[in-house]
Amino acid sequence: MKIIELRAIRGPNYYSRHPVILMRLDIEKLEEKPTDMVPNFKENSHKMMPTLYEHRCSPGRFGGFYERLVRGTWAGHVVEHIALELQCLAGHEVGFGKTYGTDKKGIYNIVYRYVDENTGLRAGEMAVDIAKDLFVGKTTNIAPLIIELKEVAENSLLGPSTQSIVNEATKRGIPHIRLNEASYVQLGQGVFQRRVQATMMDDTSALGVEIADDKSSTKRLLSSMGIPVPEGITVSSPDQAIEAAENLGYPVVIKPLRGNHGRGITVNVKNNRELLIGYEISRQICGTSIIEKYLEGFDFRILVIDGKFVAAALREPAFVIGNGKDTIEQLVQKINKDPDRGIGHEKNLTRITIDHMTEQLLAIQGLTLDSILADDEKIYVKSTANLSAGGTALDVTANVHPLNQLMAERISQIIGLNVIGIDIIAKSLETPIERGSSGVVEVNAAPGFRMHLNPTKGTPRNIASHIVDMLFPPGAKHSVPIVAVTGTNGKTTTTRLISHILGLNGSIVGMTSTDAVVIDNIPIITGDYSGPQGAQKVMMDSTIDHAVLEVARGGILRRGLGFTESDVGVLLNITSDHLGEGGIDTLEELTRLKSTVTEAVKVSGHAVFNADDPLVLSCLNKTKASPVLFSKNPENHALKANFEKGNLNVTINNGNVIIQNKGWTSNVASVMEIPITFDGKAGFNIENVMAAVATTAALGLNEKQIRAGLVSFSPSIGQSPGRMNVIDMGDFKVVIDYGHNTGAITATGDFIKGLMPGMKIRMASGVGNRRGRDIFEFGLALSKYYDHIVLCDNDPRERAIGETAKIVKEGLLKGGFVPEMITLVLDEKEATKVSLGMAKKGDVVVLQVDNIAEVIKDVFEFKEKLVNSKNK
Repeated sequence: MKIIELRAIRGPNYYSRHPVILMRLDIEKLEEKPTDMVPNFKENSHKMMPTLYEHRCSPGRFGGFYERLVRGTWAGHVVEHIALELQCLAGHEVGFGKTYGTDKKGIYNIVYRYVDENTGLRAGEMAVDIAKDLFVGKTTNIAPLIIELKEVAENSLLGPSTQSIVNEATKRGIPHIRLNEASYVQLGQGVFQRRVQATMMDDTSALGVEIADDKSSTKRLLSSMGIPVPEGITVSSPDQAIEAAENLGYPVVIKPLRGNHGRGITVNVKNNRELLIGYEISRQICGTSIIEKYLEGFDFRILVIDGKFVAAALREPAFVIGNGKDTIEQLVQKINKDPDRGIGHEKNLTRITIDHMTEQLLAIQGLTLDSILADDEKIYVKSTANLSAGGTALDVTANVHPLNQLMAERISQIIGLNVIGIDIIAKSLETPIERGSSGVVEVNAAPGFRMHLNPTKGTPRNIASHIVDMLFPPGAKHSVPIVAVTGTNGKTTTTRLISHILGLNGSIVGMTSTDAVVIDNIPIITGDYSGPQGAQKVMMDSTIDHAVLEVARGGILRRGLGFTESDVGVLLNITSDHLGEGGIDTLEELTRLKSTVTEAVKVSGHAVFNADDPLVLSCLNKTKASPVLFSKNPENHALKANFEKGNLNVTINNGNVIIQNKGWTSNVASVMEIPITFDGKAGFNIENVMAAVATTAALGLNEKQIRAGLVSFSPSIGQSPGRMNVIDMGDFKVVIDYGHNTGAITATGDFIKGLMPGMKIRMASGVGNRRGRDIFEFGLALSKYYDHIVLCDNDPRERAIGETAKIVKEGLLKGGFVPEMITLVLDEKEATKVSLGMAKKGDVVVLQVDNIAEVIKDVFEFKEKLVNSKNK
């Protein structure tokens, strides 16, 4: 059994609206060995993973998966359930999974949900190894595997503070994009976006952060404004540290001038020996340290957001209490067995780690890890109260005196931070703190929220709600309208036309296509960006207020959609293309894949369907959005039914593009005045026009706004390169077009034939990753519309050079061509020259382009030579 492919699909996809892992698995000889042929398979599975009993599987009840094991199921199905349960045992509650057979014996596509991508992928790898052992009667000790998965999650998941902000935003319908492997996150989209790094906001004052990071500057500034702070002296050598401590008087605190998370701090230092140990700890964090007068009292953290007091907690560092027999190390191990303690941020409490800090802290107290404490003797094993170091927190928000709240709010203004954590040492916060006996010891520019979100004791506080309120005040927008366009043909033209109409009416549009990512009509990245990567680049741009995205089948299959929901989804047409790739073998499966776009439209949005395409219409009932239909036939039955339901339609009536709804009809434009219809002769572009009209009308544009865009959008190289560009060469015409499948040839064939009276010459090439029969059908379609074909092979993919052209040629010959009507020139650039050189007066040369820019350049160089030769 071996994994052929393993990847995460991050957006809505062919299998689920939710993120899933896709595993392509070859179970090899186990195809002949289902579970009922392996003795004790169910018993061994239960012994190893008792919680598998909870998997209902197809019977729909507890123990349902076990029933399948007894009845007999295949290894892929077993891997699916183990991968899910491993994640559940690691703390990620996931339930959806499904195993699909393929047309290849022993090959299965397994999909299952995940919470964290890296954890889900690793669980899949583990599941295969576990299943292999089960099929030979062995069981696996899964305990170390679960620990590994928890560690993987800890290293890749967002921290609890940032995750809480994301969760709160998601609850409010605000989308997010994780911008790096750490905690840099974008909330919202385009011009409405906001960004956070951990708990630092995109408008957090850089000056405020600089001040907070320098403890000496912070103390001076706060003290000058009347805020109680402990006396302190900055030092940069052991001798200076001793002198400062003796001047202040023991006990003291020593800490690095710059640092965070409590690293390098030693408190309650009572003599020079302890001071020198503490100085060395501090020096490892920062070369300059601060010696402060030690304040007796408790460690409190106050949190202020947007200038308002929101929470307070009493923190205590990790400690152990002796029992007269166990060593300190053994006491720590016992504490770590508490089920409420986990790895990193996994649970409310973090396990206590024994590290260099612990050993040095014990040394200051004259102890080692092997020391045995007396009954009830309490010692701290960490110098700081951070929860991530094993500390605890008690929520005291309700018990903070109003004057202390006011002081905290003043501190946020003095330092200049919109999110600030303020550390105070005091006997209590229930009374106003007093200079000398209490004080502010530190401020934090990126404070952790965990102690407030999930305190060890007390009321949890929804801190993230204050953050999201600050970033997105009530009524503020957070998302841009998203239009997603899919189909077999016409996607790029329709996407460009929609973008043009919106842009002409004042929108800043981010557009993706198979050619580029375009922001406000300027290409910023060239290449095929019709997948989720392109969508993300558009959403990350802070200038755009609309997104128009071309969505190709490959992107949906590989990674899913690049968004969770859209405002308008467009399904243009479905014809045979790319079948046999990625497990999509039939038109019905291709339809299901394409319908992902219209199924992902939000309830308040619109799904646009081509009512003249039966396969497209079959997706109508799968969308939760309001359907908008378009058809060239105003008598189309589906169109009439949609009209009766009160929905929007677009059709052609008396040569005009019209928008229909119950109670009104709008005349948008005459087909003849829309340049890309070529005086109404290009039926394929009329369909694209209707789709664009339906989309922009659904977005709220009126007929005058839409018409302005339609009549100013031409099939020119400037506005729509590579899409039905007609160039007058004098005696003949050249058409540059990307159309590369049977559907495109059929849709454009009659239009091409009507352009000029002479020969129809086409430079054509099949696509190497298509099935042989589809390449053959492509050649057969060409034979119906053209008089001569110049065959090149510019996209062979996995095939040998010339192999694809050979199959196209077979189709041409089957369609009635004779060999003399076919010229084989495998290189696209050379084939372009040969095709142009064949043209006579009245001919049409169609150049099926792959490298659009190069072919356009070659055509105009050829035209320049023609003009120059005539002028001689």
